[in-house]
Amino acid sequence: MAKDLSDSAKKVQDALTVLGLPCQVVELPASTRTAQEAAQAIGCTVAQIVKSLVFRGTRTAKPILVLASGVNRVNEKRLGELAGEPVGKADADFVRQHTGFAIGGVPPVGHTAPIETYIDSELLEFEEIWAAAGNPHAVFRLTGKDLSKMGQGRVAAIK
Repeated sequence: MAKDLSDSAKKVQDALTVLGLPCQVVELPASTRTAQEAAQAIGCTVAQIVKSLVFRGTRTAKPILVLASGVNRVNEKRLGELAGEPVGKADADFVRQHTGFAIGGVPPVGHTAPIETYIDSELLEFEEIWAAAGNPHAVFRLTGKDLSKMGQGRVAAIK
């Protein structure tokens, strides 16, 4: 099935396979660019959508990835405390440079290089969540446990 995926979605599927996760990337005809669009396309609640938001450390310019529930807004002051420096939102070029993906399709895995990551603790409350998979039409279903296994993400309250 992965051979039918776009290049960016296949890159995510390959990363999931390497991690030993049984998640399957699917590409949908409807847009999943925003949490609301993704929830409508999938048929789940907005809270079950994993928003991948990239921030930039204001002192070090390091990328910081937040995997947040689709209904939550990231408290940038709290994130700055977690990251050890003030943060600001990253622009589209910064996001693509550090993740290898465009805004609206940034997955929690398969990035260009490792990224300091924070996982919204509220995502772990769901039996099923959905994350972007490389482009604005690709997603995959996973659990909070899967999300925790994906990388070096630190679970934290982010709002």
